Amino acid sequence: MIILDFEKPIFELDAKIQELKKLNSEDLNILEEIKKLEYKQKKLLKQIYSELSPWQKVQVARHPERPKTSDYIGALIEDFVPLAGDRLFGDDLAITAGIGRFRGMSVAVIGQEKGKDTDGRIKHNFGMPHPEGYRKACRIMDLAEKFKLPLLTFIDTAGAYPGVGAEERGQAEAIAKCIERSLNFQGPIIATIIGEGGSGGAVALAVANQIFMLEHSVYSVISPEGCASILYRNPEKASDAANALKLTAQDLLSFKIIDAIIEEPIGGAHRDAETTIKHVGDKIKSALHEVSGVSDLRSHRSEKFLNFGRVA
Repeated sequence: MIILDFEKPIFELDAKIQELKKLNSEDLNILEEIKKLEYKQKKLLKQIYSELSPWQKVQVARHPERPKTSDYIGALIEDFVPLAGDRLFGDDLAITAGIGRFRGMSVAVIGQEKGKDTDGRIKHNFGMPHPEGYRKACRIMDLAEKFKLPLLTFIDTAGAYPGVGAEERGQAEAIAKCIERSLNFQGPIIATIIGEGGSGGAVALAVANQIFMLEHSVYSVISPEGCASILYRNPEKASDAANALKLTAQDLLSFKIIDAIIEEPIGGAHRDAETTIKHVGDKIKSALHEVSGVSDLRSHRSEKFLNFGRVA
């Protein structure tokens, strides 16, 4: 497992535990010492993860071993049929989209995919979509609306790809159209931020009737590094920027930007992907049941976003 800086005390204890286990597993004194160290390790892990700073949460949200959109689709969506291309330019693998069944219900799914290893990250452009990715998302929304399918979105991106080619092909317009299409979608949309929700590239898939964040995910108008470069003229002040941005799930819930926080296992989603995905699935199922009673889902979404930042 990749070790984050603040996790080093946990892994130091783990090294001691493994060392003792190699000695003599039949020695009662050693077994007792192992139990004490394991208890201490679990307690320390819980303490560290209950006191994470915003910058540490950014690191957890970006953890390479954190479950990706493909993991959620693989575990939650049966008979998933991926759909490719925007029918205008090409296919963008930073966006995974298709149709399938979620716990017996036919649904459409759209999400950013970061990739799981070096080859995967390059293939999926590190989860940073091009304009054709957002236009593909719009095409899937059209299909979902035609067949009256609920839409599930999974957000995990540092932001839309800022390259010259993307700008030439209308990146800003594609994101704006995706937001507009989401607002006008006639069925329910449930969005879950599973890792990093960065800038308009994340908002494009997060215009929903219910918006959830995993406990250690982040959601912000700009990355801490980008913010530090602009405000402080120093990207090394990213930790200061993270504090100022109020990007944690707890901050976003207090501002009523999101509807709920989905609890992660102790030590983060990367330590127990199966439990994390189950929690997300349960929350999505509950949300779909809740929004089924909403008579005008489009107005519900519009009012939600118009109320952001409104002071009574």
